[in-house]
Amino acid sequence: MSNYNILILGASYGSLLASKILFGGHSVKLVCLPAEANLINSEGFRVRIPVRGRDEQIELDSRKLPGRVSAAGATEVDPGAYDLIALAMQEPQYGSPGVLELMDAVAISRVPCMSIMNMPPLPYMRRIPGLDSEPLKPAYTAPAVWDVFDPGALTLCSPDPQAVRPPDEKVNVLQVTLPTNFKVARFDSEEGNEIIRRLEKDIDAVRFDAPEGKIELPVKLRFYDSVFVPLAKWAMLMAGNYRCITENGIRTAQEAVHSNLEHSRSIYNFVLDVCVKLGASREELVPFEKYAAAAESLSRPASAARALNNGAPNIERADKLVQLAAKQKGMSHPVLDKIVALVDRRLEANRKAKASVA
Repeated sequence: MSNYNILILGASYGSLLASKILFGGHSVKLVCLPAEANLINSEGFRVRIPVRGRDEQIELDSRKLPGRVSAAGATEVDPGAYDLIALAMQEPQYGSPGVLELMDAVAISRVPCMSIMNMPPLPYMRRIPGLDSEPLKPAYTAPAVWDVFDPGALTLCSPDPQAVRPPDEKVNVLQVTLPTNFKVARFDSEEGNEIIRRLEKDIDAVRFDAPEGKIELPVKLRFYDSVFVPLAKWAMLMAGNYRCITENGIRTAQEAVHSNLEHSRSIYNFVLDVCVKLGASREELVPFEKYAAAAESLSRPASAARALNNGAPNIERADKLVQLAAKQKGMSHPVLDKIVALVDRRLEANRKAKASVA
C-alpha cells in the first residue's frame, strides 16, 4: 500500500496534524511564510504534547518521524500533485495575495480537501440540507475564495485540539494545550473517505518510544458519517473562544466560561439547539458539562481574541456565521447578539486605527 502525499496550508496549527500523519510514513508539504518554510526545511518542527499520567510532556521532532516533511510558499506548490489537501490557516488569510491564487488551483484540482479551521468553509455549509449559503456570506472575509469549490470534494474536521506557539520559542515549535481528537465528517466522494479512514488507522496504531517503553499518544483522527459532528465546535466557540473578547481587552477561555457558568451554559445550549434545528442529533454533539470541564485547563485567551487585541483588521467570524445560520431557522440569543456586536465594534476600531496610520 503506497503512502500519501499531503499538502497542508498553514504550518502553525497544521504542524499538529502533520505530526500525526508523519507517523504513518506519509509525506507532508506545509505551505507557510518564507521564514517559516526555511526554518522547517532546515530544522523540521517540534510538537509538544501532554500525556495523561506523565509529568513530562512528549516532544515530537518531525526529523525523527517515519514520514517526510518539507515546506514552501503559496506560489511554489501544485495542488494536483497531492492526494489530500488540508486547510489549516485562519479564514481571513485565504484571500491574501498568493494564497488566493493557490486556493483557485486547489478548487480546480478537485483533490479531496479537508478543512481544520474553526470557520467551516462556505462550500461545507452548502452540504447542510435546507440551509441557504448566500445569506451566510457576510460572515466571511473573502467569500469569493470559495466560489469554485465543489462541496462534494470538501469536508470539515473539527479542530478540537488546542495548541499555541510559545512566544519565547522559534516559530517551528507548537505547544498542545488540550490534547483532544480531530473529528472529521465524510466526503461525498468515496476517494476522500478512503484516505481519511487509512489515516485514522495509521494514527491509532502509533506507539511512541518513551523512556518507560512504548506509549499511546493522544490526539487521534476520528471519521464520522454525519456532516453535523464537526459543528459541535460551534457551541464551544460561542461559550468560550469569542467570550474571551471584552470591551476593553481579552481574558482566558477558562475565565470566559467559568466566570458566569449560567451565561455560558445558556449560549452553549442555544448553539446546540441551532445544530439540532439544522439536522444534527443530540448524540453527535458535546454536552456542556464535558466542555466546561475541559475549559478548566484553557489558561490562555483564544487565538481570535489575541488577534483582535493585537489590532487585526479581520478575524474568523464563526460568531456571525452561527448568528446568520440561526436566523434562517428563526432563532436568536441575546448573548450571541452581544458577542457579534462587540466583535463588529472592535474590528471597526482596528480598521480605523490602521487607516489612520496608513
